[in-house]
Amino acid sequence: MIFIGTAGYSYTDWRGPFYPAGLPSGEMLSYYARCFSFVEINSSYYQIPHPRVFVNMLAKTSKDFLFVVKAHQDLTHSRRPETVTKFLDCLEPLQTAGQFAGILLQFPFSFKNNEDARRYLLDLGTALGDIPKFVEFRHDSWIHPAIFQFLGEAGLSFVSVDQPRLKGLLPPLSTATSKWAYVRFHGRNAASWWNHKEAYERYDYLYTEAELLEWVPKILELARRREKVFVSMNNHYQGKAVLNARMLREMLKEHFPETY
Repeated sequence: MIFIGTAGYSYTDWRGPFYPAGLPSGEMLSYYARCFSFVEINSSYYQIPHPRVFVNMLAKTSKDFLFVVKAHQDLTHSRRPETVTKFLDCLEPLQTAGQFAGILLQFPFSFKNNEDARRYLLDLGTALGDIPKFVEFRHDSWIHPAIFQFLGEAGLSFVSVDQPRLKGLLPPLSTATSKWAYVRFHGRNAASWWNHKEAYERYDYLYTEAELLEWVPKILELARRREKVFVSMNNHYQGKAVLNARMLREMLKEHFPETY
């Protein structure tokens, strides 16, 4: 199956482009879950939520709606593995409900491929246990067949990305290192990737139909070889992620009916 969703859902600038203008914030997830099959929770990167936060989210979704939760920055940026237990505790409601799809470990550009970094990945993967773990790198030193084998043996799922073609960033390759595959679209706003006043400027990008079509055969190939493929749009500014997610979903459905 292919699951299409977005990185986050609670954006005030989505009122109008996606949400009805007067929709209360507390009703955004219910509305979103009627349109998409999964969502990435990104707020957990900044603060580990209390489990009841996810209990409340579950009450607003159907039983087949799935959540991917971004790891707290302690795990990916500060490298403080002592945070693992607290983070795992917050996921318990999602796991019990059967609506937890995995944890997204998004590492910074400064996290480069070396022996210490690989050891940290191994130790962190072990500490997180048998939950699905999707690993997103920013630095292209991780692009090597030996690394893909390393990730697979460690039970870590490589995240394929689409982003600006800038020196040092990952190229737009598609691969999977576990039974599930993951693809994230960040936009191709090269001018604002490194130079921006506000964080949202990096993701202010609307993909064209031709640009999304580049990924259709890649995603279809992943779907033929893997049990599940998650595709997330992170070009969230002013609801552009929603528009592109819907466009890509229709493209994929033409060839792969089990696209949601």
